[in-house]
Amino acid sequence: MKWEGMELSILKTIFHILVLTFYYYIGTWVQEATNLFIPGSIIGMNLLLITLLINGIKVSWIDKGASLLVNHLPLLFIPVTVGVIQYLDLLAGKGLLLILIVFISTGVVAFFSGITTQLMNRKKGEHYE
Repeated sequence: MKWEGMELSILKTIFHILVLTFYYYIGTWVQEATNLFIPGSIIGMNLLLITLLINGIKVSWIDKGASLLVNHLPLLFIPVTVGVIQYLDLLAGKGLLLILIVFISTGVVAFFSGITTQLMNRKKGEHYE
């Protein structure tokens, strides 16, 4: 009995990740077909957002897969970080500027994330001080 529930949960998570992967590939296809400068992954995310907003799919169809991917997101940045090593000569001598850019961009993201969270909580009727 215990295995049946676990197997169903694993299959559900795999399905959720497949749905998310489908949107990624659709976005990539749109980007290549239209030769846009916007990455296909961003187009796919926007298509997913639009589909969710118009109730084309239910959040329950992607929630477990999305949670799994978000929980392991730092692991997905390792290849990108290692790839930067190829461009060390391009970045040489600009360390302070890069640190400044990182701090400013982190602050901007934190600010807008906080504003967005507050607006969403007010809409739901939850208030945090």
